[in-house]
Formats: sequence, structure tokens, C-alpha cells
Amino acid sequence: MRHAFASLALASSMLFGGQALAADTYELDAVHSHAMFKIMHLGLANQYGRFNDIAGTVVVDEKNPANSKVEVTIKTASVDTKNEKRDEHLRSPDFFNAKQFPTLTFKSTKVEAAGKDTYKVTGNLTLHGVTKPISFTFKKNGEGKDPWGNFRMGGETTFTINRMDYGINYMPDGLGKEVTLMLTFEGVKK
Repeated sequence: MRHAFASLALASSMLFGGQALAADTYELDAVHSHAMFKIMHLGLANQYGRFNDIAGTVVVDEKNPANSKVEVTIKTASVDTKNEKRDEHLRSPDFFNAKQFPTLTFKSTKVEAAGKDTYKVTGNLTLHGVTKPISFTFKKNGEGKDPWGNFRMGGETTFTINRMDYGINYMPDGLGKEVTLMLTFEGVKK
């Protein structure tokens, strides 16, 4: 789930580059992009994790955001909560079932301007073999050249999904149904 959300957030933020005059394509920089999540444990405290293997491409059309596109893929086996025993359990059929469902994906179906440097992104999130439409708000943080001459864009989003909607039903009374995804990204213009 973490990768999926991270991918969504990264993809959303990459959609919008302020200096682009025509459609531009950005490739996710996985080293400077993060897909994190949190879920309530036993009703006591949030537990945090991340996905370490994220990839994606974003096409940005500033003049007509409706022509923008986002595709993000996260490898579910890359889930990381800083506890290997728990991570192995998260990869199991009780949670992500990483062998049967190795990726979490997001593909946009609609992008709309929602204010200054803010966009509403709608698309299909596929997690655990289930595809559901979702929408989230993406905030572009900035853009510009890096020290190596590459043009970059960055942004972030936070949104919540219900894990039960994706067939991840393990421990319904011990783990929260809602999972908050926090995504930050940097994209490098191709």
C-alpha cells in the first residue's frame, strides 16, 4: 500500500511544471522521492512505513492539464517498516501478497487545476489485485535546474484509503481500516 500511495503522490506532483510551454515528460527520481504510510495499531499509536522501489512517468501539459498523465508503479516487496519480521508479514498473503501481486500501480484518468500550484488528480489505483478510482490533491513545491543541469520538478500529496476496499482485511480489530499515504517526489525532465 505504501508504494501505491507513494507512487500516486509522486505521479501527481510530477504532472505540473511551471515553466513548461508544451507537454513535458518527467521521470521519477526514486532516490529523491518517497512513498510513506501510516496505520493505527491497536487503537494506540500510528505505525509508519515506506516503499523503497518506486518508478513512474508523468506527462505535463501546463496549457491544458486535462492532457497530463501519470503512471506510477511500486514494488510491494519493497515495503520497509524497519522491522524485517513485520516486513515479511506485510509481504505475505495476509497483507500485500507480494508474490501474487508484485506491484501497486496508479494511472491517471483526469487532471484538473485546483488553485495556484495545486491540482486535483483522479485515476485508478490497483493494489492487491483490486482496481478502484481515487482522487487526491497535489501541491507543486517548485521546479528548476539541479547542479548537474537537469530540470526537475517536485511536489507532494497526502491522502487516505480504506485497506478493506482493496481486500487487505487482516486483523480488522487490531489495525486501522484507514491508511494515510504521504508522497513526496522529484521528477527529472526527459
